[in-house]
Amino acid sequence: MLVLRLLNVVAPAYFLCISLVTFVLQIFLFIPSMFRDPSTTPLFSPALLHGALFLFLSANALGNYVLVIQNSPEDLGKGLNLGKGAEVVVDWLDGSRSPGSALPSTHFCRLCARVTQRHDHHCFFTGNCIGSRNMRNFIMFCLYTSLACLDSLVAGMAYISAALSMSFANPLAFLTLLPHSISQFFSGALLSSEMFVILMLYLWLGIGLACAGFCCHQMLLILRGQTRYQVRKGMVVRARPWRENLQEVFGKRWLLGLLIPVLNVGSDYRRQKEK
Repeated sequence: MLVLRLLNVVAPAYFLCISLVTFVLQIFLFIPSMFRDPSTTPLFSPALLHGALFLFLSANALGNYVLVIQNSPEDLGKGLNLGKGAEVVVDWLDGSRSPGSALPSTHFCRLCARVTQRHDHHCFFTGNCIGSRNMRNFIMFCLYTSLACLDSLVAGMAYISAALSMSFANPLAFLTLLPHSISQFFSGALLSSEMFVILMLYLWLGIGLACAGFCCHQMLLILRGQTRYQVRKGMVVRARPWRENLQEVFGKRWLLGLLIPVLNVGSDYRRQKEK
């Protein structure tokens, strides 16, 4: 438990540091050095267009990241006495006592110390549980983080290709880049800044693939009307049309949340809460 609590603090700090490093490299290194075209007007210059794209992706990723943290799942156990006999209450809410008496899709998270409905999982990179209130923002966070990493990966490869006079036309060039660069770095033929960018390329690739995988997996579960917690516990959910499952998470005004980071407006959860 101590390791999990430590991870719950370190992981968000790690993500913020990676975001800051990515922003600095893009704005102060990649864009000024790789996107120069004096023949174009300043309004439609490649540097300005690429910078606007990167800022759009970064703003959406960080905006939804903040909303995931702030829009915590509602604590269903606030009115319960979790002091004396807490284990019994937790077991009941967790569904491990009696399947007939458990609330649907509830789970007591020991890290967050609250009971949440439609619990999906605990995200260490946000330090928060993912549930009915912040699922849409979590999916948007994963989507835009993967796109921002892909954008940084392409810009970084263009920078390394120009700095080292190498071509990535051969797919094996990227796979052999790291071991070849390590040998050049220790022999003094490669600058530390270039070696750092090469390491960031593989980090962006890993984070981008992981976030894209999370996003695709969550979308598949949403289409089925399930959560990851329900799948793990083997819970049977009521079959509904996939459109209703999507609307429950994204709401009717889903396009607004796709373009800018906003709260989960227009969802069934919000309407039920207002009633």
